[in-house]
Amino acid sequence: MGDLELLLPGEADVLVRRLRSFQLREMGSEGWNQQHENLEKLNMQAILDATVSQGEPIQELLVTHGKIPTLVEELIAVEMWKQKVFPVLCRLEDFKPQNTFPIYMVVHHEASIINLLETVFFHKEVCESAEDTVLDLVDYCHRKLTLLVARSGRGSLPEEEGSQDSTPMQELQKQAELMEFEIALKALSVLRYITDCVDRQWSVPQPTLCHSKKMQCLHPVCCFLSLGKLQQFEGGRWQTMAPSEQQKLSKLDGQVWIALYNLLLSREARAHYCLTSFAKGQLLKLRAFLTDTLLDQLPNLADLQGFLAQLVLAETQPPKKDLVLEQIPEIWERLEHENRGKWQAIAKHQLRHVFSPSEQDLRLQARRWAETYRLDVLEAVAPERPRCAHCSAEASKRCSRCQNEWYCCRDCQVKHWEKHGKACVLATQGDRVK
Repeated sequence: MGDLELLLPGEADVLVRRLRSFQLREMGSEGWNQQHENLEKLNMQAILDATVSQGEPIQELLVTHGKIPTLVEELIAVEMWKQKVFPVLCRLEDFKPQNTFPIYMVVHHEASIINLLETVFFHKEVCESAEDTVLDLVDYCHRKLTLLVARSGRGSLPEEEGSQDSTPMQELQKQAELMEFEIALKALSVLRYITDCVDRQWSVPQPTLCHSKKMQCLHPVCCFLSLGKLQQFEGGRWQTMAPSEQQKLSKLDGQVWIALYNLLLSREARAHYCLTSFAKGQLLKLRAFLTDTLLDQLPNLADLQGFLAQLVLAETQPPKKDLVLEQIPEIWERLEHENRGKWQAIAKHQLRHVFSPSEQDLRLQARRWAETYRLDVLEAVAPERPRCAHCSAEASKRCSRCQNEWYCCRDCQVKHWEKHGKACVLATQGDRVK
């Protein structure tokens, strides 16, 4: 696993074997928290393995033990919890937690899983091992991309800075909104890796083919105009681009173009695609983006340009009215059926038994997370140099107490203490509990 190891090979095998699905009411429980910690460790180890190119045993273990379907079900379950239960918790008048850390862990769980899937789905055997749940995963990605396109259409993007007058729960809601945007971008990458498999020897997921016309709308999201400066989402944040860099293809744009290339030039995909007049019109809009500068960076897109030139003369088809038998995603529908009408009961159960821990429980949890998030590992998996927690400038100084937050100067640290103080004290108190 390389020179820097978070998990020993035998330990990783045990953690993968133990992965299981949880009911919605169990989220945030002790057993669920243990699995969340295990997933974070697997996540970081998978990134380390991919970074140092020393083989990727986490991906192999997930395939060997058939755990990709489990991860997909957990992903959709926490997505449903965030949509159905989390808003109920936020509305409960008698729920005013002093510390929202336990709830944040559940909100963050979706990001942890989609990040792990993004890392391992690069390998086609992982996509194949998803079996029928790949349909549910495509359906999940479609929901996230729809959210991304809708947000772009409104011209609104999540703000990282919250109001100083916000309550802890309001602050958590803002963090969840920002996280949702980043999750959608991870889902874009996962969907692109799924499109790499359309010509493999297994049934093509038909929902994927229907989404290609939506994917071309994502370009305005990857780069948008803000205050007269072109910005681009890279490394988990919006960054202002220098004029010399504005024509450079970003990773996100590249994922969109590769996915479109896979879907539109695959014989298997085209065989299942119904070219209606609306679909043709949407696809032909891509021609405006296929500039010479783009083709220089992705030469294979010349084939896509040729395909679109032929598409101009192609005859459209009316929507099919024949009887069609196909597999459909079932995880979301099953979970919704099992929990319909129980959202408030689940929220109140979790309020009493999960999200109202004692100070001692919080300290013990903080200690466990300090052990999980080793600083040397976090620095190794970070996509770039650390940024200031207050102003996002490049940072070189850490919080002297907890060593978790980074700052560019003393002034920023003082200004950020109001937000960071409680977590810092909790973490350092957790160390003394040892």
